Amino acid sequence: MTADARAGGAEAFAGVHVLADDDPRWPHDPVTQARAACAGGAAVVQLRSKHATDRQTVAWGEEIRRITRRTGVLLFVNDRFDLALRLEADGVHLGQTDLPPERLPQAARDRLRVGRSTHDDEEVGRACREPVDYVAFGPLFGTTSKSIAHSERGLPKLRQVVERVRPRPLIAIGGIDAARAPEVAATGARGIAVIGAVAGATDPEAATRELVQAFGRARP
Repeated sequence: MTADARAGGAEAFAGVHVLADDDPRWPHDPVTQARAACAGGAAVVQLRSKHATDRQTVAWGEEIRRITRRTGVLLFVNDRFDLALRLEADGVHLGQTDLPPERLPQAARDRLRVGRSTHDDEEVGRACREPVDYVAFGPLFGTTSKSIAHSERGLPKLRQVVERVRPRPLIAIGGIDAARAPEVAATGARGIAVIGAVAGATDPEAATRELVQAFGRARP
């Protein structure tokens, strides 16, 4: 199902996507990150659990689901469509090593919006042919939040990808902070996704609000 066929359409993804990440180096756990993101005005919270057990991830996810429902924020789960269904999430975000979108079980395709990570022209082209609701592209700038084998892509490349994936919304990711958010918005990207800018902040709610304001003011 395409984004325009779903409630809210492409605008449902507009704004700041905060990845509530379980990396132990962050001073805040995923629930704290998600609560701050919702209070700060994020459009989407994505639960990214790379270290915890499924039991712990579900426990976090259940609390985050309560928070996102109360605040009207979309909840996505990174990688795992089964956990997304278990948590009654709004969607699943799939990386290049995850199950391809067209191979999701019909129950998942019927219930979940689907995001797709891309890093180069080949992956972008493939995503344009896949049943996905938005395309994420990066790393835009250098990032230390996660291990990626790709070099930074930069703003000129992002502008190309924004046009290529239309009418799907493009979400930019990788090294984006409040200072860089306006120039990212100017490319036509529908949203920005962040990890360390919120997870590593002393005040993650204030950090989210600053990102939301910086990106929102500059959107065409």
